[in-house]
Amino acid sequence: MSEDVTSFGMLLVEEGIIDATQLDEVLAEVEETGKALSRVLIEMEILTEDDLLAILADQAGYEFVDLLEYGIDPVAASLVPDNIARRYSLIPIGFDEERLIVAMSDPQNVIARDDVARVTKRELEVVVATQAAVMDALDKMARMETDVEALTGEIAAGDDDSDALEGLTEVVEDAPIVKLANTLIAQAVQDRASDIHIEPQAKDLRIRYRIDGVLHEHMRSPKSVQNSLVSRLKIMSDMDIAERRIPQDGRISMSISGREIDLRAACVPTVWGEKFVMRILDKQAGIVPLEQLGLLEDNAKKLANAYNKPYGAILATGPTGSGKTTTLYSILNVINDDAKNVMTVEDPVEFRLSGLSQIQVNTRAGLTFASALRSLVRCDPDIMMVGEIRDKETATIAIESALTGHLVLSTLHTNDAPSAATRLFEMGVEAFLVGSALDCVLAQRLARRLCEKCKEPYQPTEEALVECGWPLDEEEELPVIYKPAGCKSCSNTGYRGRVALHEIMILSEEIERMVVEHRTSEEMKKIAVMEGMKTLRLDGLAKVRLGITAIDEIMRVVV
Repeated sequence: MSEDVTSFGMLLVEEGIIDATQLDEVLAEVEETGKALSRVLIEMEILTEDDLLAILADQAGYEFVDLLEYGIDPVAASLVPDNIARRYSLIPIGFDEERLIVAMSDPQNVIARDDVARVTKRELEVVVATQAAVMDALDKMARMETDVEALTGEIAAGDDDSDALEGLTEVVEDAPIVKLANTLIAQAVQDRASDIHIEPQAKDLRIRYRIDGVLHEHMRSPKSVQNSLVSRLKIMSDMDIAERRIPQDGRISMSISGREIDLRAACVPTVWGEKFVMRILDKQAGIVPLEQLGLLEDNAKKLANAYNKPYGAILATGPTGSGKTTTLYSILNVINDDAKNVMTVEDPVEFRLSGLSQIQVNTRAGLTFASALRSLVRCDPDIMMVGEIRDKETATIAIESALTGHLVLSTLHTNDAPSAATRLFEMGVEAFLVGSALDCVLAQRLARRLCEKCKEPYQPTEEALVECGWPLDEEEELPVIYKPAGCKSCSNTGYRGRVALHEIMILSEEIERMVVEHRTSEEMKKIAVMEGMKTLRLDGLAKVRLGITAIDEIMRVVV
């Protein structure tokens, strides 16, 4: 048996991957069958192919990357012709300053590296990936390029009047445009995007994905693709393909890699054509457990006291996409049991929970929030969840229900917790009803979470802490906190995932009196802070202290 085989086996023992007994069994199998050590390790299910390649890459001084989790930059991938990439089993996946990051299944192939460097005229930074992962990534990139080229060629082959409605239905049902639309959505799901923006520009079509709350450009397509792509998406969303002068809303449901995905679609006319935006709702993502929402201990206790009461109103406030509905679902998941009748009115129903009666709003059929809520009250509910309070009628029914023995949960668009009462006044709800029914208001924002693989500790200056409102103690040393650095795992952003920031205002007797007196939200905020409310900024800074996020990110999302 070769010395290399034995030494590699000993390395696995030293790393704690296998023990001495397993090593003897493996070496005996190698000697008896004559198979390669790597093949035996995989067949005996001691290591997967990815695990083995990661170990070998580390031994050779290379980083191993999982291309399924790595966001491949289409611009980088396009720098190397497909025939060269497939010949050498490699794919460019991004940039590190001026260097091109290339994933290779065989990083020792000097000829391949020289050819790529010559073609791209860039220095290379080589990482390692499995051959299967490289080929899959090349196939995906090729499909997207082929679809765009085929569609562009097809439209150009006509008289290029893509504004004409005659024959447009046939064009948007053709295979290339169908594939392109599906590929854009599938890629967004794979990249963990929450929204897809398809934006007409003067000379081309820009496609951006919102990932972790920030928009990133994904690709640009020829202008000739614009109308056919938007029309295809309008057909998928059940919109009027012939109407281009007014905004439209719709929904798309599709299955991607075995996952059921819903998309809320909106189309608006702009000076360069129709802009199309889709919000991705992953029905199989599951409900986030309440303890994983990032609530600090004091806030978790306040919220628990509110949702364990038999009646009253709990409002989650914040801008669109701040996680309000996710929080309400997490609360429902805790308080839902067989002894209670839990009913919801939503637009759309984002998650399906067993044991709940969930009503989908259908404005075309006349089923609005208000009409559904009126019917829901007559169905003997214990707990009611209203997807959003949008008008006076919905607000009045929800608030009155909270006064008549129901626990009501809903969302509202306000900047902070104390502004919720003022918003209800503006809708026309009587102040004495708001003061009596409202029990708890939770304001929420989402901040990007620091990448655990590359975040860097540092000690900020006292001036920087004062500027961001950090609560300084004269006897306390300046804290050591973290900042983003950027690595391949987070696509060099320094962030991966998001964490919620919370501001919970409990309506004490004093605040209830202020609500009835129509006092301003600023006055209520001062009293709430005196009574122990932690503002959004202070909650965010507490999470900075815990190393979860960064000061710059808190300043970005909190006023």
